[in-house]
Amino acid sequence: MSIERVPILMYHRIGETKSDWERKYCIGARQFEAHMTMLARAGWRALTLADFFRWVSGTIELDEPSFLLTFDDGFLGVHEHAGPVLKEMQWPATVFLVSALLGERDQWTATSNPSGTTHPLMNANHIEDLRKQHFSFQSHTRTHADLPTLNDAALCDQLAGSRTDLEALLGQPVEYLAYPYGRLDDRVCAAAKEAGYRAAFSVQPGFNRRDVDRFRLRRLDVFGTDSASALMRKITLGSNDGSIGHAVKYAVSRVAARLGSRQDPRSGGGA
Repeated sequence: MSIERVPILMYHRIGETKSDWERKYCIGARQFEAHMTMLARAGWRALTLADFFRWVSGTIELDEPSFLLTFDDGFLGVHEHAGPVLKEMQWPATVFLVSALLGERDQWTATSNPSGTTHPLMNANHIEDLRKQHFSFQSHTRTHADLPTLNDAALCDQLAGSRTDLEALLGQPVEYLAYPYGRLDDRVCAAAKEAGYRAAFSVQPGFNRRDVDRFRLRRLDVFGTDSASALMRKITLGSNDGSIGHAVKYAVSRVAARLGSRQDPRSGGGA
């Protein structure tokens, strides 16, 4: 049976955390390995970015549960911790890079992280290592800017400028974008198209079907507090809520919907 919907997982940093604030967007190395192991045991497989878009366009069919694995920001922990796990599994991934900060630190969190701590980002050598593992590298703008707040010139610089930076580094086209903070509006989407991107990734949860808006692709946010079981519930239900309670409510609603559809509409719903 052909797959009709594909989830996209969104991770950020992998490594140690020092606060509850950091735990939302950072997952431990062993925890990440547990996530990937459980997905594999459940019959899931990771797609290349190219195969995901071939599926979206109808060029290929998928006959087993498949997902796209993405990392925002380009943290060094992706190279140190995710790289070895995915190499062993022979699974690809996509990383969205902040092109003006390669080899530096996540300056955009310096004021939002209560501790003021920042973390290292991958440099060109780390990126080249992961390219050998079939990682794809795409744009997360130049400085992780809040795009809807920018004037037209600054918006163009963040979008087109990042493509220019990364294409010079990688020696190949950069055609995909992840919106920083998930912040977008119609003007930002139009600017992304004008800058030459073929598609862009949001943080709106849910599954992706072939009729999805290419500039509002959906992703599931994976938190540092998510157990492997919670991740399985997220990817199965297409939700950012991986709690058991949410899964139970979902199951009950599906049963109720099926029972309702079986009722004779001429009977008024009663027996």
